[in-house]
Amino acid sequence: MQPMTTEQIRVLIARGKMKDTIFQALGIICLAIGLLVIFLLVGDMLMRGLDRLNIEFFTEFASRRAHQSGILSAWVGTILVMFVTAMAAVPLGVAAGIYLEEYAKRNWVTDIIEINITNLAAVPSIVYGLLALGIFVYTFGFGQSILSAGLTLALLILPIVIVSTREAIRSIPAMIREGSMAVGATRWQTCRYHIIPYAMPGILTGVIIGLARAIGETAPIITIGALTFIAFLPPVPFTATGADGVSAGLFDWVMSPFTVMPIQIFNWTSRPDPAFEINAAAAGFVLMGMVLSMNAIAIYLRYRMRKNIKW
Repeated sequence: MQPMTTEQIRVLIARGKMKDTIFQALGIICLAIGLLVIFLLVGDMLMRGLDRLNIEFFTEFASRRAHQSGILSAWVGTILVMFVTAMAAVPLGVAAGIYLEEYAKRNWVTDIIEINITNLAAVPSIVYGLLALGIFVYTFGFGQSILSAGLTLALLILPIVIVSTREAIRSIPAMIREGSMAVGATRWQTCRYHIIPYAMPGILTGVIIGLARAIGETAPIITIGALTFIAFLPPVPFTATGADGVSAGLFDWVMSPFTVMPIQIFNWTSRPDPAFEINAAAAGFVLMGMVLSMNAIAIYLRYRMRKNIKW
């Protein structure tokens, strides 16, 4: 085989650079098209619902009259449901990820668990709604409540939290774990003071991705019986409820009927009156703002955590 000449090598390098340039240009074009579509959709939604984005829209209940309808019960219900979801899914998911990655023995049982967790992350959300309807609503008797909704969405995002936790732990260099154990630290001390703090930015990213998916889910919430029209808020702890003047308990709100932002948007878009579509556009922009706020908080916390880490 004849060795390549200098000119042939230059031609080969030039062709490679040309392919890289073409691929880079195609990537930029695809990215620009995607961003353009997003900006057009968001801009259209904002322009259509801008007139409804006022104080009354956030402080009024839903109404049969479009110009009097608000999202008070919807955004309050969304925050409460997401709070229950986070309290149920985050500790359990992070603990399960740590156990599988740091403590579980490598055998066929662990392999089956890992495969099932990965598969559960791709299960359609309606399946979780049917599962929750049979377990939380009927078997446990939680009814059509905030608790049922929060636990349903917790089941939905639990595989995402577990997988992201494991991936974050795997990204930690082995020398940190080995160095900690070399000076006499136990496995838990290594996890507590080294592995978890270093992996926390990645874990937090997975948690926010899961919560961002949960906040926009509609199918499982409808399945367990979320209300499409509600004109009251869950009881505030230690305040009088009803004519008898009995004070609500600390956790009475978790058993209250509820609605959430996606359900409210679905209800408005199904109305024949075009005025309700304007309300739906405004509510959709608010929901998007809630998701972006969650991501902004996660980015800030991740930045602070990475800044405080000393390798």
